Amino acid sequence: MRPGRLASLATLTALLSTACVTTSTTSTTWGEGSAQQWERVGYVASIRETVERQQGNPGAGAVAGAIIGGILGSAVGGHTYYDRWGYAHHHGSGAGAVAGAVGGAVVGAAASQGGAERRTYEVFVRFDDGGTDTFVYDQPYDFRVGDEVRQTARGLERTR
Repeated sequence: MRPGRLASLATLTALLSTACVTTSTTSTTWGEGSAQQWERVGYVASIRETVERQQGNPGAGAVAGAIIGGILGSAVGGHTYYDRWGYAHHHGSGAGAVAGAVGGAVVGAAASQGGAERRTYEVFVRFDDGGTDTFVYDQPYDFRVGDEVRQTARGLERTR
């Protein structure tokens, strides 16, 4: 395979692979609260769970795999001959292109299945000094709406 074709194939692969995964994020951004002191007392006003899902797209993966597999199958299954002036000519193989397209579609569909999920928990706190702040956690904490809390250098904690 010539270097120009290899670069074109790499570029095509990069462009087609972006069509195989869809990411959706649901989130809200809040402004920063007032200046923090060493310790602030307040209560949990609300808690929001944010779920970010990545879902594969097997149809797009199959199409991308078929295109790439067809190009590779044609190139690998083809033959090269030299004319009387010494120039090389490469002719792709139709059977190789079909076999590569079928194999690429199967691999592309399988590779782009599945999904991932990420959850974050935003704890909105209203402080006694009138300020508000949001604390984001990757794991669910045992804060409940209405809990009395305090913010210290160690973070947000419940007052007992």
